[in-house]
Formats: sequence, structure tokens, C-alpha cells
Amino acid sequence: MKALQDLEIFVRTVDAGSLSAAARSLDITPAAASAALQRLEAELQTALLVRSTRSLRLTPEGAVFLEHCRLALNTLREGQQTLATGRQQVQGTLRLAVSSDLGRNLLLPWLDAFQDQHPQVRFRLQVSDRMANIFSEPVDAAFRYGEPPDSNLVALPVALDNRRVLCASPAYLQRHGTPSTPADLARHDCLCFLLGEDVNDRWEFSHNGHPTTVRVGGGHVANDGDLVRRWAIAGRGIAYKSWLDVAQPLADGRLQALCNDWDTEAAPLYMVLPDRRQLTPALRLLREFVAVQCAALPTGSKRQNG
Repeated sequence: MKALQDLEIFVRTVDAGSLSAAARSLDITPAAASAALQRLEAELQTALLVRSTRSLRLTPEGAVFLEHCRLALNTLREGQQTLATGRQQVQGTLRLAVSSDLGRNLLLPWLDAFQDQHPQVRFRLQVSDRMANIFSEPVDAAFRYGEPPDSNLVALPVALDNRRVLCASPAYLQRHGTPSTPADLARHDCLCFLLGEDVNDRWEFSHNGHPTTVRVGGGHVANDGDLVRRWAIAGRGIAYKSWLDVAQPLADGRLQALCNDWDTEAAPLYMVLPDRRQLTPALRLLREFVAVQCAALPTGSKRQNG
């Protein structure tokens, strides 16, 4: 871009009436400004300015070239402004991977609300509890619980204070009793999540800084987090879910939080991207929008563990 800078120095020198004034306006030294003019004249093989210790004036060739310079610089500025405006426009198709429970029960209405504000945005969703490979699959970003194990991924925080919560429906507790400690879960039907071939049947807690792991079991196992949530609301057993996934049924009484004096597992929510350069204005605004929606969820039953 040095040639363009030389053109800018030439125009500024003519407008300011002196080389030193042009240099000050561009925050460069008079020597650098003089070198730029000499370089430009050498490139054109013609004198553009007649300079003396007290005056500066355009040559006839310089006057002709000045108009072309102004036109070129104005066109360049318009192009830069067009590019900047395009980068700031919230538009385009966002390809998102989301988990089943979070996607169906929270993100779906939130994405509708976001689209109402930004009608030029389109969504293409992969709703699955299978972990999408955002390097090889056609995905721009994924909403995931927990930091990704791949350090090459970019994880942007959405809800860092989110945790798991142990919960069951009032109907289940009325039939089977309320566990007072995680150890009591061994005598209860627990709703387990299946990821691949692995059943998440080891639930972790801590009390006064002492961790404990409880092996649980029951008659319901699913590879779909939304099914686990539905089973819990239907009174089929006890679930150990992300608070975000069950915030609304906890608030309206369909579910009840259990063992509230025990600390539960952290489940921070992130927006994960393969590269920070893919963070478009639309994705940046979406992350901020979802973070605000998460913070606005009813907090009456939220675990406040550190």
C-alpha cells in the first residue's frame, strides 16, 4: 500500500500548502513526506510540485495528476467503507451444532427471537448429542458443555457458572422418597445418558471440599438428553442434568432440586469454533444474545456452588 500512501501525501501536501503541514497531519516526519514525493515523481518521471524554501506550487502535470489522485483515493475509501459495512452486517447462514435438550427446549425459541431481530440471518441446525467434528463437518460453531479437549478449537464462554443439578418430579419423590445424600441414589431409579458406547452412570459430587463418586443405575438409558429430561418430568426417575436444561421445569415445579447442600459438577456452556477468524459479526452477536438469555433464566432453584 506504499504507493497509495504516497498519493495521500501528495494530495495532503497540496491541500495543506506545505510539506511540513502535510507531514504533521499524517503524523510522519517532513523527511518521510519529502521522500514519498520524490518517489512518486520518479515513478511518474515528471515533476509534480515546484518547491522552494517559502512556497510550493503545482506544475501543470501535477495539476492534472492531482485530480486523478483525488478520484482514486475517494474510490478506494468507498471500497474500504463497503468492505467494512459488509463485515458489520448481520447476515448469512449460520450452521450450528447443538445438543438435543439445549437445542429443542432453549435454543430453538431463542434462535427464533434472534432471527426476528436480524431477518437476514438463516440457521442450519444439527441437533444431536453426538459430538460434531467442526473441523470436518459443515458446521460454523457448536454449543457445547465443558471445555473442548482439542486445544486447537476456540471456546468462547456463554454461561460459565452453569452446573449440573440433581432433580426429580414431585410425583416420583412422593412414591419413592427423597434422597438426602448422593449415597441414597443407589436405592433409586436414575436416568442415565448414553454417549456412544459409554453410559454416564458415575455421578460426581463434593461436600465440604471432599469429592465423592456415586455409581447409579435404573431402567432408563438414552442417547438423547431431551428424553432424559422428559422421563424426569414424567416421574420415571432421578436425573443429573445441566441446570440450563432443567431451569424452567425447576422454576415451575415440574422438577425439584435434590441434595442442595452438595456441590455438583460444573457444566460451563461454550460456543466452539475451529478458528477465531470464523467469528463473524452474526456469530458474535448470537453468542452475546444466547449469553443474555441464559442469564435471564429463572434462578430460584439454581445451584450456587462455587
